[in-house]
Amino acid sequence: MQCDPARRGLRPARGARRSSGWRAVCAAALLACLPGLALAAADARAQLQSFVDRVQAATGQFSQERTDAKGAAQKPQSGAFAFQRPGKFRWEVRAPYEQLIVSDGRHVYQYDPDLEQVTERNANQAVGASPAALLFGSGSLGDAFDLQSRPDRDGLQWLRAVPKTPDAGFVHADIAFSDGLPRRLELLDAFGQVSRIVFTGLKANPDIPAGQFRFAVPQGADLVKMD
Repeated sequence: MQCDPARRGLRPARGARRSSGWRAVCAAALLACLPGLALAAADARAQLQSFVDRVQAATGQFSQERTDAKGAAQKPQSGAFAFQRPGKFRWEVRAPYEQLIVSDGRHVYQYDPDLEQVTERNANQAVGASPAALLFGSGSLGDAFDLQSRPDRDGLQWLRAVPKTPDAGFVHADIAFSDGLPRRLELLDAFGQVSRIVFTGLKANPDIPAGQFRFAVPQGADLVKMD
């Protein structure tokens, strides 16, 4: 998930590119909430189904790299995340600069301290037909996505989720598992940009303070409502 402001290449800066870019951000943020699973011998699709069925919350750390359509790399990022069903998450970039995305289940807030700006969106609209609907929902995994097993790569088992709606904001998301744990996420967005995320320190079903999913606009920051 690329969380830097528009001037650093995070979001498409105008119009439809900004809208679809936000969905890609949310997709990555929520996919990053995959916890450990006791299914080392199962394929990636079975492990994903087990995640949907069994896991209500997770915490962990992430590192991320992003390349544009020409293969040019942006600065890597690192930070921490947490999630809790239904639809609550926290994605916190700590290096090389700070940025925060928080969902309380009703609204999604993106706070950029450098710009002193908070962007607020309706959670349903922000998530849309992203993998978030798959991971945080209770319905069939195939309702919104075509799920495709992928060949093993780098010693990992892979699954591809392809959205069935054309306005999802991304082309596909590949999720990698090993020893029952999700290890990587590779997200291809509608503009040919690829986000590659590595997960570490994953903990399934921990106790998470409710305050982790609450957001108050910092004093002096501008609030921009996008709904």
